[in-house]
Amino acid sequence: METLINGLHHVTTLAGDTQRNVDYYTDILGLRLVKKTVNFDAPDVYHLYYGNETGSPGTILTFFPYGQLPRGRKGVGQLTYTAFSAPTASLSFWMDRLHERNIPYAGPYKRFSETFVRFEDFDGMGIELVFTDEDQRPGWDNGRIPAEYAVRGFHTVTLNELNPDRTIKLLTETMQHTLVGEEEGRFRFKAGSGGPGNFVDVLHSPKDVHALQGAGSVHHVAFSTDSDETQLIIQEQLSEAGYNVTPVQDRNYFNSIYFREPGGILFEVATNPPGFAIDESAAELGTALKLPAQYESRRATIEAELPAIVLK
Repeated sequence: METLINGLHHVTTLAGDTQRNVDYYTDILGLRLVKKTVNFDAPDVYHLYYGNETGSPGTILTFFPYGQLPRGRKGVGQLTYTAFSAPTASLSFWMDRLHERNIPYAGPYKRFSETFVRFEDFDGMGIELVFTDEDQRPGWDNGRIPAEYAVRGFHTVTLNELNPDRTIKLLTETMQHTLVGEEEGRFRFKAGSGGPGNFVDVLHSPKDVHALQGAGSVHHVAFSTDSDETQLIIQEQLSEAGYNVTPVQDRNYFNSIYFREPGGILFEVATNPPGFAIDESAAELGTALKLPAQYESRRATIEAELPAIVLK
């Protein structure tokens, strides 16, 4: 069977203050700002992409920072926690770093035999660090965090579901995921060969309140596919399975299709190519404002309206 879904591609979240968002993810977590562009549907708002040194699929966390945006509320029908992987030996480093930066965290805890800590960013987005030596992706030495302690990319996303059965059916029957573990109402699925960056946890949450979208809320989660051709195949299969899938959307750095899973969470399937180096060199990633062609004629106005960003 042809592989259509490789694992996670990116997670996109709503945020409040732009500079605070940049400081948190580049300084505290040590991610690289790999692309500075705008929301293609609302060009007065940034779309900021953070990831590893090259912005590889499976490492990319993105934000729409809206400024004065009320906080969201975690609950069912939402991706509630995005977990990154870090080396096992970095546990003490990260606990000390969070403490020094006055960031409250919970844990360390154990889940599926792995150690993790849990915390939130300034807007309330749920973050976890899972400490494992199974992730062979290289860390980025950014001058703040040594490469041997740096986060590697995504480990898992957690979907809180009121009735998980139909979501599980979608993942296993159409999106090529396999159940690999179950623990206290949490069902773990892997795509492809599994491992960090390829896990999705479906958490049965019958007592949780319904989520409300706002600052700190995940807008959508994107899954990786190899090419335009594989994307069209999965688009057809999703449509045949009864999902209302969008036409292909050109996002400059990947092509995308979108649909809502049965619990209401917005899913995307994004192509791996062409990647973030299509309009600036690898060394210059994230340094200049990049606009889609339809907004270039408005560049002066857009730049004047967007808040300035300072990289420390």
